[in-house]
Formats: sequence, structure tokens, C-alpha cells
Amino acid sequence: MANPLLYPLYVVQLATGAKSFKDNPLIGSAALNARGLHAARVRAAHTLAAARRARLARLIAPEDRAAFDRDGFVEKRDFLPPDLFARLRDKVLARSAPAREMLQGDAITRRFAVDPVFLADVPEMRALIADPVWRGLVRYAGSFDQEPLIYVQSILSHVRAADPDPQTHLHADTFHPTVKAWLFLTDVAEDEGPFVYVPGSHRLTPERLAWEQATSLRAPRGVDRLSARGSFRIRRDELAGLGLPAPRAFAVPANTLVVGDTVGFHARGPSVRPSTRVEIWAYGRRNPFLPFAGLDPLSLPGLAERRIGWNWRWRDFLDDRGLKGHPWRETGSKRPEER
Repeated sequence: MANPLLYPLYVVQLATGAKSFKDNPLIGSAALNARGLHAARVRAAHTLAAARRARLARLIAPEDRAAFDRDGFVEKRDFLPPDLFARLRDKVLARSAPAREMLQGDAITRRFAVDPVFLADVPEMRALIADPVWRGLVRYAGSFDQEPLIYVQSILSHVRAADPDPQTHLHADTFHPTVKAWLFLTDVAEDEGPFVYVPGSHRLTPERLAWEQATSLRAPRGVDRLSARGSFRIRRDELAGLGLPAPRAFAVPANTLVVGDTVGFHARGPSVRPSTRVEIWAYGRRNPFLPFAGLDPLSLPGLAERRIGWNWRWRDFLDDRGLKGHPWRETGSKRPEER
């Protein structure tokens, strides 16, 4: 039973990106969701995101805007100049640095922070961060004029005998538009864990809203663990009922950039053999109910590149005191492709 003293906090969380049907009894209330609470939050968040994107549309080319609005993603092959990409890739893959890892099913996700130390060691990264196409796409997709969190990320499949990686199930990250970006440093084969996205699934159609409403009535007890925490899973055989096509797998060569809205259904494709995928990975999420696109002090130079370290240390602090678990564990110095 929820602590009644926490109900003021639960009420405040309704006006934020809080998404867990399990941790907030108001968000997870079947009675309130039957009256449209979850659907109302979804509608409001999408409406505000559309208004913010309209103010950011000048940052990207018209053809990119049309592609994103239609599909929910933009793909750009040969994104960086070949010489710059080669230097960036070679330095990243050769660099040994403190890593964090999360083990899910039979897969490891490994991350390295792009922080001041990284930027000093790999100055080519600054060219990517300053690239106007990168900046515009990340901001438009995320609907906020903010610097994303940037990591080097490795996906290592089949590292142990266990259940399949849960990230291979199609899902939406949360109930509101968000951005993730992948600049692949290695070639990605179709049968070796490619990024997968359902084109057009970012749009809030009547069918999608009805599905959100129906799923909210089953959460948290009638859905899987990750759906109960607000990252709704969907079966492939449900897509047609929402008017959606089959998922697209991004089997792409190195130096391909993909920027997507991860309120759309996406997943990590299955890998038929042990494989390793390495990428520059960026992530942006802010309170979806803010009416303005900018005014983010943590995007200022000197602060933006330190946020990951601050966040990890804060979560370590909470975890050490049993207040909140932290799945990202320190694993010592490693290279991205090290198994």
C-alpha cells in the first residue's frame, strides 16, 4: 500500500515525465485511467511536443523534417567526412576507459561517458557535437533545444546462457516524444542485433491512443515488468490493428546516423550469433509538459559534458543506501569491443 504521506509527491509527478504504473499509485490507478488520466497525459504531451517542434523546424532541412514527420526517424549514411569518421572510430575503439554495464537477459549493454576526459582524448568528437545537422536533428526529434547526453555504447549479445535480451521486444520508451540517436561505428548486419523501428509509430493516431488507454487499464498487474514501469511492450501481431507496417531493421554500414523519436515502437533486433555493435549513442528527455523548447541551463558548455558523471554518482549514492537500485555497474577499464 502506498504511503499516504507521499501523495503530494505523486500528484506533482503527474505534471512531469514520471511514467511508472508500479511506483506511482495515481499513474497506476485503474479507476483514474478508466476516466482517461493516462490518455490525457499522452494527448497533452504530444500536443506540446508538436508546438515545440514547430518552433525548432528551422534547424533542419525540409526533406529531413518531412521524413521525420512521416516515419519518426531520419537515416543518413556516410554522415561524417570519411577521414574524420576514420579517426573518430579508430580512437574510440582503441581507447580503454572506465565503463558501466547493464546485464539484461543474454546481453550486455556497455557505456562510456562522453565527458571532459573523453573529449580531451578524442577531440574528433567535438566536430560531431558541433555539426549543425546533428544538432538540428537531435533537437527537432526531441522537441527541445537541449544538449543530449552522449555515450559510446556497445551491445554485446549472447554473453551467457540466459533468457533472450528483453530489449528485443518492440516497445515505446515512455508515453511522450523523446529522442535517441545512433552513429554506428561498426557495420551492422541484419541478423546481428540491428536497431529496429516501426515507421510512423510515433504519431498519436486514434488507434494508438485507444491502445494506450487499453494498456493503461491493465497496468501494472496485467502487463510485463517493463510495461508496468511505463515502457509499454507491443506484440508484432498487434501492429496491423493500429494501422502500422512491419518493423524496419537498420542493417547499415558504419558511419550511418539514425535519429528517432522513441515514443515510436522500436527494439533491438535479435542476433543469431555472438556479436558486438558499437555506436555513438545520444539520448534526450525533458519534462514533456514544458511549453517552451529552450531555457535548459544544464545544456551550457562546462555543464553539459559533466551531467553523466553527476548522474551516475548520484544513483550510486542512492543505491549504496538502499534507496533506489542502480543497474549500471562499474566494471573497470575496458575497450568498447572487449568481450
